[in-house]
Amino acid sequence: MTKRTESKYKIDRRLQVNLWGRPKSPINKREYGPGQHGQRRKKPSDYGVQLMAKQKLKGYYGNISEKQFRKYYHEAMRRKGDNGENLVGILECRLDAVVYRMKFVPTVFAARQFVNHGHVMVNDRRVTIPSFMVKVGDKIEVRGKSKELGTVIAAVELTEREVPEYIVVDHNKMVGEMVRVPALKDIPYPVQMEPNLVIEFYSR
Repeated sequence: MTKRTESKYKIDRRLQVNLWGRPKSPINKREYGPGQHGQRRKKPSDYGVQLMAKQKLKGYYGNISEKQFRKYYHEAMRRKGDNGENLVGILECRLDAVVYRMKFVPTVFAARQFVNHGHVMVNDRRVTIPSFMVKVGDKIEVRGKSKELGTVIAAVELTEREVPEYIVVDHNKMVGEMVRVPALKDIPYPVQMEPNLVIEFYSR
């Protein structure tokens, strides 16, 4: 188990935001950073602003390694169009992100585990790689008896977030698809994300 999974909400206090918009986030009670110097505030440098933007975006998607996140940056730079938009589009195409958006699971961390444990089918084939890249039109489905899991049923009933417009899903059959790659304005981030600053961070 990674340190991030064991202490996933500490990032909220470190970045001083409710990154996933969840009621249990500690930032809801203590709006300052952890540690004895957590209440000190100082104006961050340009580098600090860019670093925080990267930590927010990278942290939001769970256990993405620095190596993999940098790989997504290079892919975003290779594609045509706005680099920041390309980056968030790539991140939203990850299978664990799509499963999370479809509300088959309650959190991005649960989505990673859900995929790892073989509960998800892509185009009628079991996929156990959370970073698998979903293409527009791919059929994403919860496998057989996995549809009856209590966590899946509870996630579908969650009212704290909705399925975004670029995803269509039938919760009765537990199947859905991504109808288009989203733009930044389409993605329901609970906090402001600044992928342009992430691009600047890696371009230094």
